[in-house]
Amino acid sequence: MLRPSFIGSFPRADVLLDPPLPEVAFVGRSNVGKSSLLNALVGRRIAKISGTPGKTRALNVFLVPGTGSQEPGTPESRLLTPGSHYFLDLPGYGYARAGKAQRAAFRGLVKHALRRERLGGVVWLLDIRHPLSADDQAMQDALAEEETQVLAALTKGDKLSSGKRTTRERALRAELGLPEDQVVLTSARTGDGIAELREAIAGLIEAPA
Repeated sequence: MLRPSFIGSFPRADVLLDPPLPEVAFVGRSNVGKSSLLNALVGRRIAKISGTPGKTRALNVFLVPGTGSQEPGTPESRLLTPGSHYFLDLPGYGYARAGKAQRAAFRGLVKHALRRERLGGVVWLLDIRHPLSADDQAMQDALAEEETQVLAALTKGDKLSSGKRTTRERALRAELGLPEDQVVLTSARTGDGIAELREAIAGLIEAPA
């Protein structure tokens, strides 16, 4: 059985992936827990978790095989099961030590990533403990400008008590202005919301671009 795998790290967002498959991009502030969430979604450690914010500086691509059965006699390296897709891991934004050149490069990378032909949508990670920052609002504007399908994954839900979690979830939903089914509360540590987010991502992949 094929397992999720790292395809490569690319400095440009117009890289051609072979074979062409549906794509889902992941964006969020530095230290929002993107690598942890990616690993939780695929059930194994494919993304490196770094203690240094702003470590990712390129487009990291992961192949996520579908759940269909393999055809007998077909070499595993060339076979892709139904539902196979790519996860595109974009650099974290809002890193305080990033210089002007790095910020400009990030904006260009995101702009072109959002225009990829096979992009089904974006999983936008937001730390549930904090209101939207200026960088988050800039990302919100960029997603709206490109009319990108968005799933908001509220991360680190385990860091708050149940009451505070409910309060913050309501506040962020109001700030985001997204339908209820496009906002998912998650915790990579406890696994809360991971199955729901997987299901929502499957909807992005299956929906017509």
